[in-house]
Amino acid sequence: MQYSRVLLIDDDEDDQELFLLAMKEIAASVECITLDNARSALTQLENRALIADVIFLDLNMPIMTGQQFLSELNKREALSRIPVIILSTSSNNETINQARALGAKKFVTKPSNFTELKNILHRILE
Repeated sequence: MQYSRVLLIDDDEDDQELFLLAMKEIAASVECITLDNARSALTQLENRALIADVIFLDLNMPIMTGQQFLSELNKREALSRIPVIILSTSSNNETINQARALGAKKFVTKPSNFTELKNILHRILE
């Protein structure tokens, strides 16, 4: 695995739980942190209270959207180097293109089942 610390920013607790279970099954040695608030995540990353090798990011969240988070992350030179992978229910081409224009490394539509999520994460993290 090329990443030792993974951050998931997603306001849906069920999605967080599934992500953590999938990560535990495919990469038990990887430290996985979940946060439900993008603004809080940005602050913690800026203050170095949180360090991540890769960020999985939902787009549709209250307080600060995924798009706003990406935009703000890219304004901070040290943080802009962290790869961000969008993990969203959206599969709209406009949304995908916007996320990529804002600096997302990959865009993944949230899968409909746990096995598919594990397979996706395994491919991304290997």
